[in-house]
Amino acid sequence: MDNRLNELRRKIKTLRLEMLDLEATTRGQIRQDQDCTASASQTMAMRKELAGLVRQWGILGGGDRLPTITERLRETYRPVVRPKPVPEKMQKRRLVARGR
Repeated sequence: MDNRLNELRRKIKTLRLEMLDLEATTRGQIRQDQDCTASASQTMAMRKELAGLVRQWGILGGGDRLPTITERLRETYRPVVRPKPVPEKMQKRRLVARGR
């Protein structure tokens, strides 16, 4: 079951990327005042397919929220860098009044 969920998740991810490329192509055609009927209808078919995949994913128990492309790009994959402890010799000295 988990393999099937992962497979659906992978298909959804690749379909989203293909849709972004196709939408950019459609916008370019609109900017150049060209006919974009074919690319727009292909985008609608991809959306229909995506809705079906998400429905299957939900039925199989995929309950977590699917992140968008911009959210994935904002994620940081760098390891957490913790500050190194400062040795006692390097710590700032305090001045203390001497008792007489």
